[in-house]
Amino acid sequence: MSVTALSPDRRQGAVSEEEWKLRVDLACCYRLVEHFGMADLVFNHITAKLPYKVDGKDVFLINGFGRHYTEITASNLLRVDIDGTPLDEDDYPVNGPGYVIHSAIHGARPDARCIIHTHSRAGCAVAATQEGLIPLDQQSLQFHDRIAYHELEGMATDLNERERLVADLGERNAMILRNHGLLTCGRSVPEAFRRIYYLERACRLQMEVMASGMKPARPPAHVAEHTAQQWEKGAANIGTVDPIEWPALVRMMERKDPSFAN
Repeated sequence: MSVTALSPDRRQGAVSEEEWKLRVDLACCYRLVEHFGMADLVFNHITAKLPYKVDGKDVFLINGFGRHYTEITASNLLRVDIDGTPLDEDDYPVNGPGYVIHSAIHGARPDARCIIHTHSRAGCAVAATQEGLIPLDQQSLQFHDRIAYHELEGMATDLNERERLVADLGERNAMILRNHGLLTCGRSVPEAFRRIYYLERACRLQMEVMASGMKPARPPAHVAEHTAQQWEKGAANIGTVDPIEWPALVRMMERKDPSFAN
């Protein structure tokens, strides 16, 4: 596909139907992350890889740094190539740490079409514990033995960190960045959102149980593994690339504020 770099026209009709749908889903995802209390002022990023290359390079969509998640729309998402070159003119730049983390994973994992990174309170709390995530319920067990960990190296501005980040993630789709936050990947925007929603939920549940002072009840390892595999195989309409709840979430955001689709 031929794409003109530094084009400010990202409106519906100016891009392909496939790209526009991806933009709407991604903008909706930003709104959902804010709606469910996972946003951190104007920081963090959610990216989605476009279905085409520019000059032979992968391209992904990202928020302009400085826009609040409630201001993200389908048309103001920015295109940046895998080398960090912005492909759109905009008043808001591409954030350095956002590029470092997301470009590393998009470049190494073709299946990671969408990546979500958060600094939520509960996520950071679990990331600050030595044991990390302790799956304690049916939803949390999808992450049983399936969480990657990456040690804090300071602000994610060093391009050299990308190799270690990718190595630590491996083929897994959820990661806890120690003393930093959470990250999930998905084959689609809806799949990545489902993972961050349940990873966040798992962290909140863990913190609540720990705060209660009561000893947590952990299911046997064989039950935990069986449940995780059920998630992966799509039992009961779960664990799929197009989660069954996504259309309902989009409708909810349309009722709350439909501007994300602009």
